[in-house]
Amino acid sequence: MLPTLALILIATFFNSLLGFIGIFTLWLRADILDKLLICFVAFSAGALLGGAFFHLFPESLENISPMETFGFAIVGFLLFLVIEGFFHWHQCRTCKIHPFGYIMLIGDGIHNFIDGLVIAAGFFTSLSLGIVTTLMIVFHEAPQELGLFGSLLYAGHEKKKSLIYSFLAQSTSIIGGIVGYLLSTSIEVVSPFLIAFAAGGFLYISASDLVPEVHKAYKGDIKRSFCSMSFLLVGIIFMLGIKILGG
Repeated sequence: MLPTLALILIATFFNSLLGFIGIFTLWLRADILDKLLICFVAFSAGALLGGAFFHLFPESLENISPMETFGFAIVGFLLFLVIEGFFHWHQCRTCKIHPFGYIMLIGDGIHNFIDGLVIAAGFFTSLSLGIVTTLMIVFHEAPQELGLFGSLLYAGHEKKKSLIYSFLAQSTSIIGGIVGYLLSTSIEVVSPFLIAFAAGGFLYISASDLVPEVHKAYKGDIKRSFCSMSFLLVGIIFMLGIKILGG
């Protein structure tokens, strides 16, 4: 088996490549992209819910008390709420480059650094948890990075610069992974708390950001609402399946 550092670097590098996800949207028609994105958002919402309840909470509860687990989950939930509120879009009608683009990049970089720490904690706990944690982060980051890319374009950045900026913000997860590895003696002790914290954050992202987008997609269209709900359930079942197969 690969050394833990190698696994962390591979996982965080793979995650950082999501910064280039915008390149696949350059040749798609807007209506096709919209349909694909909402399905992916629904799947991501289900995967985050399933991952939090079937993987992260049980793993944390094996090592610390329920009070500590759910306490840190609430802290994670609230911190993600504060981060999202602090780095909320700020409009500037007279600016050539809207400042919210830079604000979103800073917020995304901080968020991805935390993701790197969580990935490191997952791999130090077990190989399977490290892989599942990486998958959950990738699932929720993909639609988020598409949104960031579109927002940077809207803010006035060129396409090439938007891709580069997105990648740089996403690659802070590598730094977080390395920091997590260097603090390995500490991270093994704090990993149950960090995993509970991440579960709270994932619940916030799913419930506050992704599920509302799925609701918006309904628009009175029964077929579209059924498709969105189906992908959400597929995401939950997918994470449950990983749990059952992985023991």
